[in-house]
Amino acid sequence: MVQKAKVMIDKEFVIGEIDKRIYGSFIEHLGRAVYEGIYEPEHPSADEQGFRTDVIELVKELNVPIIRYPGGNFLSGYNWEDGVGPVSERPKRLDLAWRATEPNVIGTNEFIDWANKVNAEVNMAVNLGTRGIDAARNLVEFCNHPSGSYWSDLRISHGYKDPHKIKTWCLGNEMDGPWQIGHKTATEYGRLAAETAKAMKWVDPSIELVACGSSNRHMPTFAAWEAEVLEHTYEHVEFISLHTYYGNRDNDLANYLAQSLDMDQFIYSVISIADYIKAKKRSKKTIHLSFDEWNVWYHSRESDKQLEPWTTAPPQLEDIYNFEDALLVGSMLMSLLRRADRVKIACLAQLVNVIAPIMTKKGEEVWKQTIFYPYMHASLYGRGTALQTVVSSPKYDCRDFTDVPFLDTVTVYHEEEETLTLFAVNRHQEETLKIDCDIRSFEGYTVKEHIVLENKDVKATNQHNHSNVVPHNNGDAISNGGYLTANLPKLSWNVIRLSK
Repeated sequence: MVQKAKVMIDKEFVIGEIDKRIYGSFIEHLGRAVYEGIYEPEHPSADEQGFRTDVIELVKELNVPIIRYPGGNFLSGYNWEDGVGPVSERPKRLDLAWRATEPNVIGTNEFIDWANKVNAEVNMAVNLGTRGIDAARNLVEFCNHPSGSYWSDLRISHGYKDPHKIKTWCLGNEMDGPWQIGHKTATEYGRLAAETAKAMKWVDPSIELVACGSSNRHMPTFAAWEAEVLEHTYEHVEFISLHTYYGNRDNDLANYLAQSLDMDQFIYSVISIADYIKAKKRSKKTIHLSFDEWNVWYHSRESDKQLEPWTTAPPQLEDIYNFEDALLVGSMLMSLLRRADRVKIACLAQLVNVIAPIMTKKGEEVWKQTIFYPYMHASLYGRGTALQTVVSSPKYDCRDFTDVPFLDTVTVYHEEEETLTLFAVNRHQEETLKIDCDIRSFEGYTVKEHIVLENKDVKATNQHNHSNVVPHNNGDAISNGGYLTANLPKLSWNVIRLSK
């Protein structure tokens, strides 16, 4: 039996312009993300700075526009000064967040060099756990001031005459979490973030700042935290952050694939809180959202408990993703796009080796995990304007959710390039989903490609020596007379691309 769904797409149903930073990612000094990930000077592909060019090529394939750095939990105990200057003089430090040893071979300048190689901006984060206003303003001066001051001239002495011009900055990381070094109450953090923001913008008024929101929607302080933090920071920041991770620990696929509904609700709630503070303050300013940590994370949690402490670059958080994870990542990407009017930055956490789409083996090859593909497709084809797609779909109930649509979809219109892209996940475990789409407002548009990611085994993975989960271009979408029809295979990620 084939399930049926109806979709209406109209170019006037505009959600908002998609900020390219919504397809950002994240590199933390954690596990093998930096050392043996992006940096491995002994590797056959290493460039003159020791960066793996095979990794660079895959990151460029993803077209990642912005990368958050250097943490993460690592951030709250990090002294940025340890990572600049002659490498031989840099100290080794104990990283209390992940119980590892940080050699500080890669620091601010080197990471910005690497980001330039992959054509990405840097979303720099400042430590508000063990540090504060002084260290933050100095880092802005080091990165962005042209010359003629202590910190800018220090950068120049390291061989970087031109300022790095970092635009986006995070004010700490997950400061609501008791696990965080320097954990603070909402009032303590809000006051510190506001004063730090003021000083940073006095150094460089052009920067944009992200205040820490809740670490996830299920924190006991959620909502009250956002409201209190924004009470203090509203006029000093441009964004409030959101973080969330999901997992299929109970092996309940129907419930797992519905987790993006929780992400939707998280986004809607934070928008409501921000707008409440806007109204309360009678402000004309609108706070946007930075969903700067999101992904699937659960496969590696037990094995991480067995790792020996205080080693350098231990294999931490190395989730090997399966096909069902790729489906949920596709739905999470669509959750971001559905509120592209307010979600302007997002960072898939993370990029290489650590809960990542890209994996490396020391001295050997690099490969693509299953989640690489929906992330790549969205980044490449999801630029332009997000449209409010009107959907009529059969639904199901599961343990934590009711009325879950089998069809999860969003549409992106790029007016200048005259392209229309429909992203869709069929959540049905047994049946094909036939979609009938009204696209009459896109006269003359025809199907150019229907990409499908599917697999008979929801637990199928990709490894360094084989790839079981890869997309194909054999989808059957067709367009005729202002209508689009397609059969979406059971449990599949689909990208239907149209153009004039």
